[in-house]
Amino acid sequence: MFDSPADVSRRLAAVDYLSDDAIATSVFLAAALGKPLLAEGPAGVGKTQLAKAVAAATGAELIRLQCYEGLDEARALYEWNYKRQLLRIQASSTDDDIFGEEFLLERPLLKAIRSTGPAVLLIDEMDKADVEVEGLLLELLSDFQVTIPELGTITATRRPYVVLTSNATRELSEALKRRCLYVHLEYPSPEREKEIVLSQVPTLRAELAEQLARTVATLRTLELKKAPSIAETVDWAHTLLALGRDDLDEATVAGTLGVVLKHASDHARAVKELGLPS
Repeated sequence: MFDSPADVSRRLAAVDYLSDDAIATSVFLAAALGKPLLAEGPAGVGKTQLAKAVAAATGAELIRLQCYEGLDEARALYEWNYKRQLLRIQASSTDDDIFGEEFLLERPLLKAIRSTGPAVLLIDEMDKADVEVEGLLLELLSDFQVTIPELGTITATRRPYVVLTSNATRELSEALKRRCLYVHLEYPSPEREKEIVLSQVPTLRAELAEQLARTVATLRTLELKKAPSIAETVDWAHTLLALGRDDLDEATVAGTLGVVLKHASDHARAVKELGLPS
């Protein structure tokens, strides 16, 4: 999949994802060892985008399981098409098997296991799911197989590349972590964020990209309810281009804060701490 960490960096950069050495090494080792990669860190640091970039860089299909409270096996793994089963029972006078392939509804986990081509399985925001979901994943992440009582055990013929993300809102189980390699992502330095902005918005002046990155870095030092994400920094760059601004002066910052700060309390704090016109 990848020849080396340097190959990872080069191929991710080709799809506009700038990785550092730790990220590139972790991505390479997950592929080389056939292990899932757990990417943990604050919201907005590029964890989800990392999985998307790996898929884009390798030409693999991206299969995404978005986690949320109440997620269960029927939404994550599979369920039976009960309406179709009922119709078959009503229409048949024989004891037809109603637990065959034609009645099976694939969900992301089963789809990834049964994929015959290259696939990246993104299990996004794992910490938002209930603890029971972690138990559901243990067989899949250790043996890359799932068991369906009516059909038996289905083993992957081609293992997907698995990326789990977590915002660390709760501690994941040790059993789950043991099955994964781990990488912690943080907000980039202003210098690296400037490079990211210019890779995404190449028509932006380098000086303005630097101003933008340093302003966002300052905002993140404040006690905000939600710090600006990298994607919001890029949105801010697009905003400045749309407005035709060549300088990020106080008036421009104050007038466009809504692009990066989405809570009234954060907006008020930024105006106060940065001395912006209200």
